[in-house]
Amino acid sequence: MYLVTGGAGFIGSNVVEALVRAGERVRVLDDFSTGSRANLAAVARDVEIIEGDLRDRDTVRRAVSGVQYVSHQAALRSVPRSVDDPLSTDAVNVHGTLTLLVAARDAGVQRVVYASSSSVYGDSPLLPKLEEHAPSPVSPYAVSKLTAELYCRVFSKLYGLETVSMRYFNVFGPKQSPESQYAAVVPLFMQAAVRGTPAIVHGDGTQSRDFTHIDNVVQANLLAMRVPNVAGEAFNIACGERHSVLEIIELLERFQGAPIARQHTPPRAGDVSHTHASIEKAQRLLGYVPRVGFEDGLRQTFDLFRRSASRGEARATV
Repeated sequence: MYLVTGGAGFIGSNVVEALVRAGERVRVLDDFSTGSRANLAAVARDVEIIEGDLRDRDTVRRAVSGVQYVSHQAALRSVPRSVDDPLSTDAVNVHGTLTLLVAARDAGVQRVVYASSSSVYGDSPLLPKLEEHAPSPVSPYAVSKLTAELYCRVFSKLYGLETVSMRYFNVFGPKQSPESQYAAVVPLFMQAAVRGTPAIVHGDGTQSRDFTHIDNVVQANLLAMRVPNVAGEAFNIACGERHSVLEIIELLERFQGAPIARQHTPPRAGDVSHTHASIEKAQRLLGYVPRVGFEDGLRQTFDLFRRSASRGEARATV
């Protein structure tokens, strides 16, 4: 039995669908504050859904009962959100994760795979990022992710609960919604392209990211839940290359054959200038190899986004 926390969210629902396709029994824990039941529509009859708060001990104990593997995707995401509301970010991402780890330990769960973030590295000029680089968070979100990651490592060493932390680098793909003030740049630019509105570019747009298609992240999660001898480890999950924010706009312009207006705003507090991952450790220990490259993944995602928008779907997710 697998538990996916945050299983109605963007990443979580994609993990859920992959597990169902693999014939696994799956339970979802989600409070639906940011996740959507629509994200689980394709597998709703095949999964058990528990609606509840990650910070509630009774709910979490019920969720982990009889579970062998946990894919812990639940979180309050977004650097800007954490800058606006650091207390809520800490409560969910740190206290919620600790509540889950205690419950998993007590229930005899075999392994917890934790969704960490590339943000733990901060704005260090060292590129590419290696897992052994010293973390240097520059936002409350990054602090929360690093703190929970350290809790995972301690639970592996102290209690024997196997944990694996996945440092995601700028994930994009199907089911990622632009309908939030904290939405990620890829769906926001796609929405601007489809609507003919300006793409909002924070700063000059030369900041770069190691954009990672959701299929690569799902593959990494499935590997991390079962590959032996990796308890207590952290892994970069990315493509091992970087692209600028302006490059996204240029590719979308090419895909749709029309220009996209740009509106530049001041840089956002807490944002880093560049991210670029070394994925050698994940390749060596997990057998992880990115299956979907940046440009192919962006094109596939944009095609789905346009079809969704043309059908008038309210969330314009893909």
